Amino acid sequence: MSTSNQPVDQFMQAAIDEAQKGRDEGGIPIGSVLVHDGKIIGRGHNRRVQQGSAILHGEMDALENAGRQPARVYAQATLYTTLSPCPMCSGAILLYGIKQVIVGENQTFMGEEDLLTARGVEVHVLQNDVCVQMMSDFIEEQPTLWNEDIGV
Repeated sequence: MSTSNQPVDQFMQAAIDEAQKGRDEGGIPIGSVLVHDGKIIGRGHNRRVQQGSAILHGEMDALENAGRQPARVYAQATLYTTLSPCPMCSGAILLYGIKQVIVGENQTFMGEEDLLTARGVEVHVLQNDVCVQMMSDFIEEQPTLWNEDIGV
């Protein structure tokens, strides 16, 4: 559960829970959920380390776990993610026509928010204290793994 004084809705909390699950598994603490019609249809967390994957960022894992969906579902869905989406995840958001993204924080990493907004995606950044602290701690403890994840 979030210890932040900021209110966190159930969907961002689910993304935070996914991030913590990833961290508990020895991976990178980034989580995401895809929500349609008030229900989570896909949830995931960064599993690059756990799966030896080149692409399983939190958002990609959530999309994969949602399975194939009709275009209208993506267009009506909201993606929640604990961290600003990288170029790869932003590309998937654009490809599938997701129109709204709720970001836990972008202080530790600024993804492609400008690209998303330029292409008509509503991006809302919460600057959630729990998300910021989780990533700050991870980056300090695992700088080499973090740099690998963001392609540095």
